[in-house]
Amino acid sequence: MAETVKDPASYFPSIEKKYGRPIAEWQELIRSSPLTRHMELVTWLKTEHGRGHGHANALVAYTLAETRDRWGLPRRVMLMPEIMT
Repeated sequence: MAETVKDPASYFPSIEKKYGRPIAEWQELIRSSPLTRHMELVTWLKTEHGRGHGHANALVAYTLAETRDRWGLPRRVMLMPEIMT
């Protein structure tokens, strides 16, 4: 039997229902945390906010994917007008 792979966002309705807070609020908590590594953030959500592992992992994965490039580095916008001309 083939294993079904779920997108992290597929967990969002159950996260909002179970914990009573919008996803945007969880994402803001993750972004404002001094922690930067995936598993550090997952552990923090589990211990400090009582999230289950799957829900914490989905929130962190989705949030970090929005803010990092394909190599896992923070996305930055750099304007270099001298190169643009």
